[in-house]
Amino acid sequence: MREIGHWIDGKVVAGTSGRTADVFNPATGEVQAKVALASKAELDAAIASAAKAQVAWGNTNPQRRARVMMALVGLLNRDMDKLAEMLSSEHGKTFPDAKGDIQRGLEVIEYCIGAPQMLKGEFTDSAGPGIDMYSMRQPLGVVAGITPFNFPAMIPLWKMGPALASGNAMILKPSERDPSVPMMIAELCKEAGLPDGVLQVINGDKESVDGILDSEIIQAVGFVGSTPIAQYIYERAAEQGKRAQCFGGAKNHMIIMPDADMDQAADALVGAGFGAAGERCMAISVAVPVGEGTAEALRERLVPKIEALKVGPYTAGNDVDYGPVVTSAAKENILRLVETGVAQGAELVVDGRGFNLQGYEDGFFVGAHLFDHVTPDMDIYKTEIFGPVLSMVRANDYEEALGLAMDHEYGNGTAIFTRDGDTARDFASRINIGMVGINVPIPVPLAYHTFGGWKKSGFGDLNQHGPDGFRFYTRTKTVTSRWPSGIRTGGEFNFKAMD
Repeated sequence: MREIGHWIDGKVVAGTSGRTADVFNPATGEVQAKVALASKAELDAAIASAAKAQVAWGNTNPQRRARVMMALVGLLNRDMDKLAEMLSSEHGKTFPDAKGDIQRGLEVIEYCIGAPQMLKGEFTDSAGPGIDMYSMRQPLGVVAGITPFNFPAMIPLWKMGPALASGNAMILKPSERDPSVPMMIAELCKEAGLPDGVLQVINGDKESVDGILDSEIIQAVGFVGSTPIAQYIYERAAEQGKRAQCFGGAKNHMIIMPDADMDQAADALVGAGFGAAGERCMAISVAVPVGEGTAEALRERLVPKIEALKVGPYTAGNDVDYGPVVTSAAKENILRLVETGVAQGAELVVDGRGFNLQGYEDGFFVGAHLFDHVTPDMDIYKTEIFGPVLSMVRANDYEEALGLAMDHEYGNGTAIFTRDGDTARDFASRINIGMVGINVPIPVPLAYHTFGGWKKSGFGDLNQHGPDGFRFYTRTKTVTSRWPSGIRTGGEFNFKAMD
C-alpha cells in the first residue's frame, strides 16, 4: 500500500501522528494509498521552519524569485503527462480534463514570472519642499493555502504562485482525498530552485485547518471549498487578525435567449454541465431558457446529446466524456438530491440513476441527469449538487431570467447566450455575479485577470490570481523622506542646515 506523508524542509517525511485517511481510485472503489494526517505538533514544526526559511527568500530580489517561476513552468510542461496520470487516478477526471487542470494552474505560474513588474511600488518626486514619497510592496511572511479536491493541481498553483513570487513562505494544506499531485509539485518547486522550507505541504484534516487558523505566525490564508467551510475559515481568520481570501459554492445559471443559436447553446450546456462529472465550481448547473418556444427547442437538442454522453474510467482515453465522482459519499449525496428533485415534482427527463459500468461496479460513477420544470423552491435548485445533474428552469421573459440568477444566494459565475448586443451588455452590467460569460459557458478568467465570486460564493476583498493575487500576498509600506541641503561646493558639510 502506497503511503503519502508530508513535504517538509525540501523532502518527503513520514507522518508521526498515527492518523491516516484512505485515498481511493474512484473508478474501482479500491483504496490505493494511505495519507498521513498531521498532528498540531507536526504542523507547528513546519510553520516554524517556514518562518525561518522565509527571511532569506523574502530578501531575494524579485527577478531571482521570478526565475524559479520560469523554471517551474518548464518542469510542469515536462511532467504534464505524469502529473495528469496521478491526478486522474486519485480524482477520477478524464486525462484531458486532468491536463486542463494542470494547464490552468501553469498559466498562473507563467503570470508570476512577471513578479518584478507586479511588485514595483510608486514614487513621487518633490511631494513637498525637498520631500520625496515612495511606496514598496513587501511580503507578509508565512501564508497558507487550503485547497479542494476537485482541482488538485490548479488551485494549489493559483495559491503558491503569487505567494512565493512575492517572497512569502507557504504552508499548503491540500485535500486529503487526492494529495499526491501537490506533493509532486512541491518536488518540482525544489528542482526549479525554490529553497528548502519556503514551501511546506502538510496533509491533514480539520485539525490542521484549525491549527493554521490559530497560528500566530501565519499572516494570511487562502481557501477554496464549500460555502459553510469558506465562511467558517473567513470568520475564524478574521478573529485571529489574519488576511483571508475564501471561495465557496456555486449555482451557476446560463440564460438562453430566444435569438440564441440553439445548437451552440446545447453543446455549451452539455460541456459546462457534465464535464469533470459536474465537480467544478464554475459548472453550469441551471439552464434558464426564456420563453416556452426556447425551452422546447433547447430540450429537443439537449436530450440526445446528454443520452449520448460516455461515462468511464480515465484509462479509456479520449472516448470518455467524464469519469467517476471522487468518493462513494459524493455519489450517494448526488443520487439523494436526484430523488429529492423527483419527490418535489421536477420532471426527470434523462434518468441516470440506474447507470452501471460493467467491470467497474464498485466505482463511483454517476449517470447523467436532466431535470425540466424545476422551480426555485426545490432543493435541487437551491443546493450545489456538484455532480452530473442539469436543471432547466423556464422563464417567461428576460427580466424573470435575470432575477433568478440575481436572487440566488450564490454568485460565482453566470452566462447568457444571445445574438443581441444590447441584451448582453445589459446583462453584464446589471448581474450581481463575479464572473460573466457572453456566449461563453464557463467564464473562467485567464491568469492575468482575477477569479472570484460574489455573495456566498466569495468572502474577502481580493480575488485569486491576476493583480489581486500579488496584492493579497503583500502589504504596502509608504515612505516620506526629506534630505536637507548640506553639501557645499567645496565639500564642506553645512551643519547649520540640520538645525
